[in-house]
Amino acid sequence: MTMLTIVILTKNEAQRLPRCLKAIPPKYPVIVVDSGSDDTTVAIAKEHGCTVYIQPWLGFAGQRNFALKNCNIEKGWVLFVDADEFYPLEFFTWFESKPALLESIDVLMVPSYLVFCGKKLRHAPGYPIYHPRLVRCGTSPFTVGHAGHSETLMPEVRVACGDIPYDHHFFDGDISAWMRKHIELADLEAAAVPSTGVLTSRARFSLLMGKSFLRVPGRFVYHYLVKGGIREGWRGFLYSLMYAWYELTKYLLVQLKKQDQANEI
Repeated sequence: MTMLTIVILTKNEAQRLPRCLKAIPPKYPVIVVDSGSDDTTVAIAKEHGCTVYIQPWLGFAGQRNFALKNCNIEKGWVLFVDADEFYPLEFFTWFESKPALLESIDVLMVPSYLVFCGKKLRHAPGYPIYHPRLVRCGTSPFTVGHAGHSETLMPEVRVACGDIPYDHHFFDGDISAWMRKHIELADLEAAAVPSTGVLTSRARFSLLMGKSFLRVPGRFVYHYLVKGGIREGWRGFLYSLMYAWYELTKYLLVQLKKQDQANEI
């Protein structure tokens, strides 16, 4: 059997971590890399038998590379699982049955379904959404993505795409918390510099759109009409509206930064 280690990046995930750990088959070792929780996240991880490392936040790319280099994972593969993500047992069965495929790659891009208000969104987000989640031990493939807060892969990395999706429960019902988080992300993205890593088709299109106001209605139209969010009722509408708001936040931050720079001259 090919060895597999689960790595979970955490900060204040006391509410979500137990459910995440419960969904992982017990035969796989779990490492939690915590970036400074002030709730009971670390205690919960230790109670469940996880090995815990403390590392101040380096960004998604830096934090994942830290885990690969510094958490005593000597061989096999690493599956990165966030505390709000759940992999079906089918994925682990597939992993153990595909040693030939795994010999030829360094990273498997895994698709995800976004779960919103209790239902999988199969249209609005633009499925399939791929993320580099299964990584060969001994590599450090991640670099900062084009958005400034996400991760992407170095160009020389050997990649394949999987077809068994995991569920990403990205929204827990607290719209205020979601908005605060995305204001921080918008600030990072507004100041982002071009990435030297691999760009997905979505990333290339995003860069093509630049930072103009057209991104705001464009984001809504993309999710709601182009990708079919209209077929998902009120969930599709609200999802599309939330990410149009996110684009508006980025636009306002860019304009305010420009005004501040002009005032300094």
